[in-house]
Amino acid sequence: MFIVEEIMSENDKLEPEVIVEQLRALREQIADFGPLPVKRSRGLHNVARADSEFVQAAINSIGASEAVRQAVGVSAEELRKELDLAGRWSAVEDELRALLEGVAAANLTRRHRIGLSGLQAYNIVRQLVRKEENSNLLPHAAEMRRLNRFGRQRKAAHPPPSAPAPARQA
Repeated sequence: MFIVEEIMSENDKLEPEVIVEQLRALREQIADFGPLPVKRSRGLHNVARADSEFVQAAINSIGASEAVRQAVGVSAEELRKELDLAGRWSAVEDELRALLEGVAAANLTRRHRIGLSGLQAYNIVRQLVRKEENSNLLPHAAEMRRLNRFGRQRKAAHPPPSAPAPARQA
């Protein structure tokens, strides 16, 4: 199902582009896959959250009456299969959520490492520019100082003017 490309890193981990390609290929194999407009999604959620005992009773009524089956247009057995399938797909949802959270955490860790290295470089450059032989770093130091958002105090929001206290009546 998954084709591992020759684009591999030094520790045999898939490159992001390969994973994106595989996810897109996987997407095409999922029945009923696709985003929904917000309005339609809200409407589906309301009915999709029907109580499981209610749903089971409704399926039983379809199985008990040919008139109900014809009116609904689906058999009790078909609905039981669909109910089972929805339960199995919920496991896929859980795994994908866990995968997304893991990828987001790994990327946050990467960005932290990068940011930390940048801060270390900034501190080193600040020390080095104190000596004349490192004057070539002055423009870099100035640019990093301009762009650095760490260690700066945020301007306090101006509190709304308070209403004057009511005058005391004697």
